[in-house]
Amino acid sequence: MLGMTDVDVDMNAEIGVIGGSGFYSFLEDVTEVEVDTPYGSPSDSLFFGEVAGRRVAFLPRHGRSHHIPPHRINYRANLWALRSVGVRQVLGPCAVGGLRPEYGPGTLLVPDQLVDRTKTRAQTYFDGEPRADGVVPNVVHTTFADPYCPTGRAVALKAARGRDWEAVDGGTMVVIEGPRFSTRAESRWHAAAGWSVVGMTGHPEAVLARELELCYTSLSLVTDLDAGTETGEGVSHTEVMRVFGEKVGELRKVLFDAVGALPATGERDCLCVSVHEGWKLGMELP
Repeated sequence: MLGMTDVDVDMNAEIGVIGGSGFYSFLEDVTEVEVDTPYGSPSDSLFFGEVAGRRVAFLPRHGRSHHIPPHRINYRANLWALRSVGVRQVLGPCAVGGLRPEYGPGTLLVPDQLVDRTKTRAQTYFDGEPRADGVVPNVVHTTFADPYCPTGRAVALKAARGRDWEAVDGGTMVVIEGPRFSTRAESRWHAAAGWSVVGMTGHPEAVLARELELCYTSLSLVTDLDAGTETGEGVSHTEVMRVFGEKVGELRKVLFDAVGALPATGERDCLCVSVHEGWKLGMELP
């Protein structure tokens, strides 16, 4: 297994994609590399490839065989591993449930807000607790009023329009613990609060990216209407996977167009780049 300082220079990437194998498995030239972190192992190896002339590191969020449930994902290791190989911008495609009737299956939404309703997940690098390597990070309070990168959001929306897929510009993703789906009462509560979609993996992925000064953009594909917005038996895993499978090809095209349109690493000028300005972190970012 390659440690952070052992990653070959050819295994660097400037853009990270956290998603399933459907986003990289068809590429002709993919290199698999195992990367270790102070927070343990990420969900899987990193898979390096080239998209639109950009070096990209793909990471299967749930593992390549989808064997890690949302609440057991090592989010800290995932984001740290990506940054350790040079990634500074992350695209996070995910499946979500729609909380409004107009956000039915097949809707693509690029959220601009997030609500955390998870319960057990490690959601910061700056907890003042010693790491396995003995480093003790300081306690840091990270700005998170706007959880997604504005530049990445604009790029994703333009990429979708370029593929004749009019994505919803903005909305709130509420993230639940999982792995179960919501009850009808919970779903109605989420909808009544004015939230747009519900998912299980968007947090702490977004906040950890911010803590590592990474630009993070969610591309949220609605695969079902959540339990409280429909009649019948409610959401099923089979239905979610069916819809996602039908739309993953289109989503992949949008995603890859977005990869090509993201700014160069040295040209980023958003808040994500300087979120820790003035703070003493107590550790070095990779």
